[in-house]
Amino acid sequence: MSRPVPFSALLRSEWTKLRSVRATWWCSGLYLLAVGGTGWLAAASTDSSARAGIAVQTALTGFGFGQLLLVVLGVLAVSAEFASGSVLVSLTAVPRRTRWLAAKTVVVTAWCLALSAVLAVVCALAARTLTAVPGGVQATDPEVLRILGLQVASAGLVGVLSVALGVALRSTAGAVGLGAGLTFVLPPVLALAGGAIASRVSQGLPALRVGQDAFLAASTTWPVGMAVLGAWAVGTWAAGAALLERRDV
Repeated sequence: MSRPVPFSALLRSEWTKLRSVRATWWCSGLYLLAVGGTGWLAAASTDSSARAGIAVQTALTGFGFGQLLLVVLGVLAVSAEFASGSVLVSLTAVPRRTRWLAAKTVVVTAWCLALSAVLAVVCALAARTLTAVPGGVQATDPEVLRILGLQVASAGLVGVLSVALGVALRSTAGAVGLGAGLTFVLPPVLALAGGAIASRVSQGLPALRVGQDAFLAASTTWPVGMAVLGAWAVGTWAAGAALLERRDV
């Protein structure tokens, strides 16, 4: 009886696949340019701010749009394998399909977190350099650290959700469309529609977040918003894993 492939080997394999796909670098480069550029523009257009946290949150505005690129990146990391048929090789080497999916999710999420951590620092530097704040923007400010940490964590959850949608639907267009609809289109549409029911539904969708606030959606406290996004990410991933185990490849 052959021994299962070590999980560390699966991680190395998935990282090799992720970095060898041209779309990964296109999405990553555009993500860095869009979020970083928008952050500096937003900070430059804000002469002063009453608090460091407000100045930093303003500089993070680009994350609201930029995280859509993470949706594309996460979906493509899975759907491209199904489209090319190379997933047959992966699942032959790793019969326990959930292990393969877990390794892919860890690698994609880690990449999303790394990119977002770099951008969080870039945006914080923009706020510190270009926006006048009493006492300045200090890296040790608990409010600043909380906002930056929430932003990075939110991007990581978007990565998990995107991989899950990719494995559940297996269609790049379908998964990207559904991911964009759930995170970016429906929350603000329902928030603008007005009414208690529409507002509640908007709050219950996995809206993209900019620091502590939902991006263009009905507002929630950050613990509620992150819990909703986390529940969608985990729930969709579990559903995708179950479908992966039951389907023929």
